[in-house]
Amino acid sequence: MADRHNPRRGSMGFSPRKRAVRPYGRITSWPETESSEIRVQGFAGWKAGMTHVLMVDTNPYSTSAGQEVRKAATVVEVPPMKVLAVRGYHMTPYGMQTVGEVWAETAASPDGLMPRFANQTRGERDAEEGRKPAMRAGRIPRRDGEVNSEAFEALSNSSLCEVRLIVSTQPTLVKSVPSKTPEIMEVGLVGGDNSAKLEWAKERLGGEIGVDDVYQSGQEIDVVGITKGKGWQGVIKRFGVKLLSHKNSKRRRQIGNMGDFGTGYVRKTIRQAGQMGYHQRTELNKRVLRISNSEESDVTPAGGFLHYGEVSNPYMIIQGSLPGPAKRLLRFRDAVRPKSSTHEVQLTYVSTSSKQGV
Repeated sequence: MADRHNPRRGSMGFSPRKRAVRPYGRITSWPETESSEIRVQGFAGWKAGMTHVLMVDTNPYSTSAGQEVRKAATVVEVPPMKVLAVRGYHMTPYGMQTVGEVWAETAASPDGLMPRFANQTRGERDAEEGRKPAMRAGRIPRRDGEVNSEAFEALSNSSLCEVRLIVSTQPTLVKSVPSKTPEIMEVGLVGGDNSAKLEWAKERLGGEIGVDDVYQSGQEIDVVGITKGKGWQGVIKRFGVKLLSHKNSKRRRQIGNMGDFGTGYVRKTIRQAGQMGYHQRTELNKRVLRISNSEESDVTPAGGFLHYGEVSNPYMIIQGSLPGPAKRLLRFRDAVRPKSSTHEVQLTYVSTSSKQGV
C-alpha cells in the first residue's frame, strides 16, 4: 500500500506505458452542448515552437489583475482541412455503430488519398493492376457507381444518434513537414438536429474548413498529442523513485525489491524500466490567444523556429506548452471540462526574437 510519507511513484492511470500506435492523437469522444449553431468541434495543426508574449491580465480575481504579464506560448501552424465525407451513427445494444458514409466526389484528388485510375470501374482497375477482385487499394473507399444523393437519402431515413465529419490534413501546404501524406481523421459536429447536420455537411462536402470556422480567440480547448519519445529508460528516470543507500551491495539505481515471496510473480504495479515518452496525452483547457489568417508570417522569429523553420500558413498562439516536439501533429477539441468563466485576451506583444541562442 502507498504511504502518505512515502507515496507511490508514478500514476497507474497512465499504464501501460507503451509507444503510441500512430504519431498523432486519437479522439473518441466529443462534448455535447446545447448550442443551436452547427459547427465543427475539432481541428489539427503542426507544432512550430514556443515563444513568449506580453498580455494584460483580465482575470479580476488575479493578484496581477489589470497589469501586463509575461506568459509562455506555443505557435501551431493550422492550414485548412479538407472535408472528405460525412458519417452517421446509430445506437445499438453494443454502443454506437456506423450506419453509412457519404464521400465527396472530389476526394480522388492527387494528394495521396486515392490511387490512380479514378475514372475506371473497380473491375477494370483490379484487372489492370493485377489484383484480386476482393482487394481494395487506396486510403478511402471507392465509389463504384454510388450516387451521393441516394447515400444522403439513406442516411436521412436512418435513426441516427450522431453525425460526424471525416476530414484530412494538407501537409503539402506546410514547408517544414517532411511527410506529405495527408492524415485522415474524424471530427464531431455540434448544434441542431441530425437532419440539419446532414444538410450542413452536404453543402461543405468536398470543400475546406479553416481554423477560424471552428475556434475563436479567448476560447479554451483541449489539445491531444503524442509526447516526445525518450526510448528505454531506467526506473529512476522513468518513475522518479529514490536512489538506494550508498551502502547497498549491488546497485543504487534500482528498486528495493520485486515483491513478496508468497505471490510467486511480479505484480504489474512494480515500477520497472521500460519505454518512456511517445505516449498519447491530453492537455485540458488550453487558452487560445490568437488566430491569424494573414498570408504574411508575423510570428516567425529571426532565423526561424528551431527544428521547424518558417510559418507560412494560418496559425494559432496557445498559452502554455503543448505535448510533443516540433513538427508533431496536434489535434484540438472543444473543452470537455470547461471552466465556469472565461476572460478576453489582450495581447500587447509577441516575441519574434531569435531562438538560436545567440
